[in-house]
Amino acid sequence: MCKRTLLVALLLGMLTSVGITQKTFQPKQPGQDWKGIVYRKETAFEMRLQTNGPLLFGVNIGEIKTYYRTDYYHFSLGFMKDPRERRQNKNRGLGFNTSTGFVLGKQNSVLVLRGGMGTKRFLSEKAKRKGVAVGYDYEIGPSLALMKPYYLQIAYPASNGSPPTLREERYSEDNAAQFLDEDGTVFGGTSYFKGFGEMVIIPGLQAKAGVFFSLKAFDDKVKAVETGIMVDVYIKKLPIMVENENLTNRPYFINFYVNLLLGSRRN
Repeated sequence: MCKRTLLVALLLGMLTSVGITQKTFQPKQPGQDWKGIVYRKETAFEMRLQTNGPLLFGVNIGEIKTYYRTDYYHFSLGFMKDPRERRQNKNRGLGFNTSTGFVLGKQNSVLVLRGGMGTKRFLSEKAKRKGVAVGYDYEIGPSLALMKPYYLQIAYPASNGSPPTLREERYSEDNAAQFLDEDGTVFGGTSYFKGFGEMVIIPGLQAKAGVFFSLKAFDDKVKAVETGIMVDVYIKKLPIMVENENLTNRPYFINFYVNLLLGSRRN
């Protein structure tokens, strides 16, 4: 009888122990400490404001390696300006239509096509669903400067009884005196699309590094703001302005930028 009682007591003790063990190692219920969902792909569209150009539009196509690292390919198209450009508008008629704004001494307009490979890393731990994560990124790749001749409307005075005429001309040594004459013959600018058929391509390299702030960093939506520095270096000087003894063109450009990124993540 004592042996039977002792056996029952041992069995009850083992069952109690198993129950306690199962309760101790039971996983947390969903929602108690939500860390986000791991996605494998990321696409982000960007609109970038930069110091040497009004706007840049681009896309980053990424592969999420871990919570803290995403590798991506970058493609973008943007404008490039010389920091010494000064836009003006005389707003005068001279017997013609009202003049449009122009940059005196500008020789070429520049569009920049950029590609690259980059990596972004989060500095913080796994962000909660409503958290803001801080990180940094870096990128390098090719840069193509698309040089388009810059045209001006030049007013030529009347001769032999004929009325004054307006001609759309690009810079050349033959018309240098008229093209650079602010007070006399330059009437105004032309359509931006004038000269697209005369475009020249100059290759180079681009690189950038920045710091970003990402809202809901591991959600299915990309919402981030980035700021940093970017550099473009070309195989020769970009002839944006007409050179003189006080002004020379250069083969490199340094930009500070602020970038807005919006997109999505998926498996």
